[in-house]
Amino acid sequence: MKGKIIADLHIHSHYSRATSKELTPEHLDWWARRKGIDLVGTGDASHPGWLAELTEKLEELEPGLYQLKREFRLATDNDKSASEVRFILSGEISSIYKDKGKTRKIHNIFLLPDLETTARWQSNLENRGINIHSDGRPICGLSAHDLLELALETDERIFCIPAHIWTPWFSLFGSKSGYEALEECYTDLSDHITTLETGLSADVPMIRLVSALDKYTLISSSDAHSPGRLGRNATFIEYDYNWQEIISALQNGKTETIDMYPQAGKYHYDGHRKCGICWHPEETATHTGICPVCGKPVTIGVLNRVYQLADRLKIPADLTVNWHYIVPLAEIISCLTGTGETSKKVLCRYEDILSRGLTELKIILGNGEEIEEKLRDKEIMEFLRRFHSGAVQLIPGYDGEYGSIHLK
Repeated sequence: MKGKIIADLHIHSHYSRATSKELTPEHLDWWARRKGIDLVGTGDASHPGWLAELTEKLEELEPGLYQLKREFRLATDNDKSASEVRFILSGEISSIYKDKGKTRKIHNIFLLPDLETTARWQSNLENRGINIHSDGRPICGLSAHDLLELALETDERIFCIPAHIWTPWFSLFGSKSGYEALEECYTDLSDHITTLETGLSADVPMIRLVSALDKYTLISSSDAHSPGRLGRNATFIEYDYNWQEIISALQNGKTETIDMYPQAGKYHYDGHRKCGICWHPEETATHTGICPVCGKPVTIGVLNRVYQLADRLKIPADLTVNWHYIVPLAEIISCLTGTGETSKKVLCRYEDILSRGLTELKIILGNGEEIEEKLRDKEIMEFLRRFHSGAVQLIPGYDGEYGSIHLK
């Protein structure tokens, strides 16, 4: 049965460094149901401890897709409105290596077809000297090409997606360690790459300024380091209920991205966080990229890097579709109340809203009488009306500092 679901394919588990202890199958399922996410990547599929936990707590629902066993499920207020959450085996690996006289730092996401293949993948990684026990997102000395080759040798079905492709430090096109073209990175295996991840500081319109990327499907993901961050970026995917159909949808452009405004990401503009320098690329050029406070080069952000590789100023008409903008519900409430996202006032209002039989993404993406009637919050409805009409002020993030969104 065909359907259009919301997927968040790039996340992490509690085995990754600097992540929440609540990144467990139970809490991922719980938060996904509250958020309105139908398909969640497990993250960290290379970690043996995480695979053991997934094997214990998940059961196969359709070929290659899993659900949390009933005995582990946590109750939510919106269970009646939430769909069955499916999990797809996924993981991110960091490649750090020398190529063409430059240190490269590339992150790739891998989608795996089943638990057995994942176990073989772990064994092959370990046989290549990669420490898969210390971190859910392991660091390896293999090039992105050789890592993809190892994946395909393990099972030709394993699907690779370059992660957050513009982020300065760890990405395919990043200003600090990336390449000028995808083919430089993956060489003879480039045809195996069909899908790219936007990242929090980029969106579809930016990426479509680079004509060489026209043929690639674009997805967005949260890269969540805590379960409450699920769905801050996500993707609509058309699919049938099995793993191969999801991969086919990713290969053939059957997606629509769901993004925060890229200005809200940590690396949209150029700058130096410690020095308080935040620049649009044009201002960076006037300073020849040098921080006036410390005299060192500023961190070149995503917008500048896109401009460097862009070969057109306008997106072709046939590519001006398939993206949506959102703002997380907690940020909306924080903006309205003038208190922090983790304040008691925000958390209480957030929980009260979700108790009314609506999921977060249905509220933020949707419109109409049903949502207004169930939400019963005119202030949030007015915020969303103005947000979707473009009446927002965007303060860009830079050099690791998140940006912010305000109503005009």
